[in-house]
Amino acid sequence: MLLALFPYLAALLIEEVERQPDRVVFRTRVRATTAVCQCGESSARVHGRYIRRLRDVAAGGLGVVIEVGVRRFRCENARCPAVTFVEQIAGLTTPHSRYTPPLRGMLTQIGLALAGRAGARMAAAVGVTVGRDTLLRMVRAVPEPEVGEVEVLGVDDFAFRKGRHYGTLLIDMATHRPLHLYDGREGEDLADWLRGHPEVKVICRDRSSGYAEGARVGAPQAQQVADRYHLWANLGQAVEKSVNAQRSRLAEPAPDDAAEPLEVEPVVVQSQKELKIVTRLREQHTAANELWEQGMSKAAIGRKLGLHQATIRKLVNARSADDVVAKSLQRAHIVDPYVDHLHRRWNEGVRNATQLYREIQELGYPGGELAVQRHLRRYRTGRGHAPAVGPKPPSVRDVTSWIMTHPEHLRDEDADKLHRLRERDAELDRLTGHVRKFAMMVTGLHGDRLEDWIADAEQDTLAPLASFARNLRRDLHAVRNGLTLPYSSGAVEGNVNRLKMLKRQMFGRAGLDLLRKRVLLAR
Repeated sequence: MLLALFPYLAALLIEEVERQPDRVVFRTRVRATTAVCQCGESSARVHGRYIRRLRDVAAGGLGVVIEVGVRRFRCENARCPAVTFVEQIAGLTTPHSRYTPPLRGMLTQIGLALAGRAGARMAAAVGVTVGRDTLLRMVRAVPEPEVGEVEVLGVDDFAFRKGRHYGTLLIDMATHRPLHLYDGREGEDLADWLRGHPEVKVICRDRSSGYAEGARVGAPQAQQVADRYHLWANLGQAVEKSVNAQRSRLAEPAPDDAAEPLEVEPVVVQSQKELKIVTRLREQHTAANELWEQGMSKAAIGRKLGLHQATIRKLVNARSADDVVAKSLQRAHIVDPYVDHLHRRWNEGVRNATQLYREIQELGYPGGELAVQRHLRRYRTGRGHAPAVGPKPPSVRDVTSWIMTHPEHLRDEDADKLHRLRERDAELDRLTGHVRKFAMMVTGLHGDRLEDWIADAEQDTLAPLASFARNLRRDLHAVRNGLTLPYSSGAVEGNVNRLKMLKRQMFGRAGLDLLRKRVLLAR
């Protein structure tokens, strides 16, 4: 039973087995009478003895400690630099180690998967007590794998701190295995790595000019392939800018187009329920006047009702409760001078209070955003003076999504809305046509149509789309390869996503060396 669990015990003579509350201790000594030095010479001359304590993989939830009585021998080879040496047991001991190879391998895998603190907690759960720093030292001690031959290389950047500090990740696209990770995203660093790997034939990358130059200098023999995902994302940004320029024309036209357009007055929506402040003022007016008629002073009334004496004076001196209510509700609001602008923009489909606040702030509005939010609340709830509005126009993001979605995947309702937009706006119609032609190139790998598409987009009056087309010309060969060859950077994006998870798991406390080990070795 023990030999099946611990095969290296065959080389040991077990003298005692002690069961402790949290562990099992094996006290042993070596059976052999001789040992072999590192120079290869065998020796039987014992110089001394001592006890080595090694921890092994837990069994049955209990930790395992092996105490081995080892001997130090004198080397009989006169030319050997080691005068004495300690005997080693195959599969159990290594020089200076306090863990058996199986336990060390298990802890190393835990460290690669979970890093320090989480790894220490997981090790404790399986019966092994280990410090987080010990786990990290084990991870750092693991040698990095050999790169080998790479024909298709993936390149992408990742952020240590977004907008400030970046690194670069290289991926073998055939095996989806990370090959290299380094600080920075300069083209020269990529070129240096590529010079040591002349076997690279294809480089999949995003549209970064730095990586493009590094690939050209370091691997002139390789074909550069621009990733289709980034091309589609860049097109989506151009489409959103183009739709935003047409924002005022997204609203549905009025159903009745009279010969002479009539000025639409704000619709007064009466509240179905009396405001709480009105109810409270009426109750206070009635109570104050009743006490006043009973002969109580205004100070006494204030103390009884919990109101300031000045408020009691206003309530008692008013001819009726309606006068008190009218004076309280007639205060001029700070937003009033800008109501016309708010009504007009609301009718155009702008419903964001923060945006409207910034617009009237440019017109001289001195108040805060909260007052604007309160004013717009009556529009949203139909309470008070709200402008007469039709159905809310679609947002820029919605229209962009409709244009960028495959027609067969659009909901019928969204497809109808897009169809009506294209019918009444020629520019949005042309924009949708350009996008669908580009989508056919992406999905069908028709890179031979690229130059014609670029020429059509450049001649159009849609400025953001024309700018996107001109940028494609600057990286024309890589873009054409991306729309022709079957290679994609999907594996690179997946590894970058995994890298972000590992980076966040370490909470920013670990350096590049540990991150590099976990990215290259963890599975």
